[in-house]
Amino acid sequence: MATTGMPLSRYRVLDLTRVRSGPTCVRQLADWGADVIKVEAPPDGKEGLGGARDGFDFQNLHRNKRSLTLNLKAPEGLAVFYKLIEQADVVVENFRADVKNRLKIDYDSLAKINPGIILGSISGFGQDGPYADRPGFDQIAQGMGGLMSITGEAGGGPMRVGIPVADLCAGMFCAQGIMLALLEREASGKGQWVQTSLLEAQIQMLDFQAARYLKNGDVPKSAGNDHPTSIPTGVFETADGHVNIAVAGQEIYERFCDALGAPELKDHPDFATGPLRSENRKAMNAAIDAVTRTNTSEHWINHLNAAGCPCGPIYSMDQVFADAQVQHVQMATPVQHPRMGEFNIVNQAIKMSRTPSSIRTATPEQGEHTDEILQDLGYDAAAITTLRDGGTV
Repeated sequence: MATTGMPLSRYRVLDLTRVRSGPTCVRQLADWGADVIKVEAPPDGKEGLGGARDGFDFQNLHRNKRSLTLNLKAPEGLAVFYKLIEQADVVVENFRADVKNRLKIDYDSLAKINPGIILGSISGFGQDGPYADRPGFDQIAQGMGGLMSITGEAGGGPMRVGIPVADLCAGMFCAQGIMLALLEREASGKGQWVQTSLLEAQIQMLDFQAARYLKNGDVPKSAGNDHPTSIPTGVFETADGHVNIAVAGQEIYERFCDALGAPELKDHPDFATGPLRSENRKAMNAAIDAVTRTNTSEHWINHLNAAGCPCGPIYSMDQVFADAQVQHVQMATPVQHPRMGEFNIVNQAIKMSRTPSSIRTATPEQGEHTDEILQDLGYDAAAITTLRDGGTV
């Protein structure tokens, strides 16, 4: 898998991850050229934790990798893994915190073999502390991390977000940490242990809502489609559906009132200032709805944006990928699979002018590159057969 000239092409990554948070991390490295070896258990006839291998999710997460099957619980398998560590730059895992120690693939064990190794670890709640041994899951992190308390209709009770945001953000943060560690290693020559968790990632993503509480003592509540502080910002009815409108600050509010054809709202005694609009949010929204219902979504999107007031459609998934701007930035990108043919997967959101990401290969078959990788480590055909016959690979 030639990746010469790509930003991460000089690095080798051993991928021990499963399900979502870990694979999300490794995808960031693989798509920018790292030589990623997905180390997975030998086939046992059961569906893995990540779901069906040919399914949309697995295929989207594990592109641009090679696959090596290896039984890490067997001494022979651990010996192979240690040989890989000698040549590797990064290992990524998202086991429960204690598993890596039982398998003897913890940071201290790996650093003895290769002092430059970087271990990226994602757990549910952290590598130590009172919850370290608990199994982590996105829904649990959304609840414990406060997100579900501020999501959903006002007074409607807790509501999860429609994507596994804690998993995804933990993966992105881990990838960022690994790249920081690689950059620091250029100066120190030493590796280090990079850690994050679903809980920590979820709390960091609370951002201003968390800061509201930490600085002012305000406990945010769910507000439905309304923005908690910028008003009017939310979903408004049109003659043929709904649009999002985002009005932040007094200047844009006054511009918005003029563009809406309702200049009287600028000086209305209930809406003239930000605090008044917050206090009278329902009446404010009703006044806007009364106007936006008189014309189509397309009209308001074009008219308000032309006036410098942010307004956008609310799409279903098929509409997202049919949109002209989404197609222009190529957020759906094709991959060629040797058995399933060509299909689209989700592209990277980062665009780089000289060294872009690329989708070079589809998700590999389980163990597709086992022989190739073992041969590179110096195992001959007889030794590989012995490992296979013994259930090690």
